[in-house]
Amino acid sequence: MAKFGEGDARWIVQERPDGANVHNWHWAERDCLEWSRARLSALLAGLPVLSGEGGLTLRTTTLDKLDGEAYVNIRKGKVIPGYELSLTLSWEAEATSESGVAKVTGAAEVPYLADENADEDPELRITVRGDEDPLARRAKDAFIARGKPLVLEKIREYVATMAKGGPAKDELDSKKIPTKTAAAIGGTATAPAPAVKEAAAPAPAPVSKEKKAKGKEKEGFKTIEMKEKFNCRSKDIYEILMDENRWKGFTQSNARISKEVGGQFSLFDGSITGVNEELQEGKLIVQKWRFGSWADGVYSTVRLVFDEPESGVTIIKLKQTDVPEEDRYGNSTVVENTERGWTELIFQRIRAVFGFGI
Repeated sequence: MAKFGEGDARWIVQERPDGANVHNWHWAERDCLEWSRARLSALLAGLPVLSGEGGLTLRTTTLDKLDGEAYVNIRKGKVIPGYELSLTLSWEAEATSESGVAKVTGAAEVPYLADENADEDPELRITVRGDEDPLARRAKDAFIARGKPLVLEKIREYVATMAKGGPAKDELDSKKIPTKTAAAIGGTATAPAPAVKEAAAPAPAPVSKEKKAKGKEKEGFKTIEMKEKFNCRSKDIYEILMDENRWKGFTQSNARISKEVGGQFSLFDGSITGVNEELQEGKLIVQKWRFGSWADGVYSTVRLVFDEPESGVTIIKLKQTDVPEEDRYGNSTVVENTERGWTELIFQRIRAVFGFGI
């Protein structure tokens, strides 16, 4: 056996000065734990299970815990995912009767989610927090019957995404078509994003196209519009939306919010980030706003207009433009999930926590 450093040079993989891992010859390992935390939170938190059927409202709330490890190994374009995770998801139920509204909370626990069992659904344990009275048992049974299949479906979606490379999927896709070939066919969607931007920047032709498309939605993007009524002053709800401590209270998640124009914000444990563009107390909030799962550089514009037609009544008009139809992982439920998030995770929770009407 040759001594170290004396082997035939034809068989030695040299370190390149530019650090490039040509054709992924070397093993490249990507840590996916934080990505998995964000991805599973986006998939599992805020899922409606029952919407009043039989007087019962049931939904998941937050991903409380994710422990373990997750990574993706890549060599010569081959993806080898590895993960061993345990997670806990909270759920809540509300039952309406003549005596009022009763609330039950519980947890859905996956003790072991691993790549070695990727072709099987993991064990899912459903429990109630507190005493198991008749209402609690009813809510638990309803979650087992209706919520369990929904949670397992979302977990299968995570497993499928990991099998394709997880957060490294875009990098792999960009390597499928060489740069020169991509340029020759006009820069298709599989070409690396930076190359598309660099090629598009100096081209004068698109100017006329932009003028024609003015006032229309960009291809691949949608606009969300909704109107919400609250029994409070416009100043009150404006302050709630701009106060990080109140955000933490009604969402039960971490938040950082600047109250200055140009200041940044981070919501739902960092799943949503952005920048304040225009602020008028009690009247207007305009923000650049994005999910971490969206493609790099993609921001929507959120515009919240506050109107107080009468004392103690506020109407919020929301318009969110440039919402992508798909995220970076190819999931096509972005618009639906974003709209549902505004309704169920923000507006409805503000009403419930602060008592601003039903």
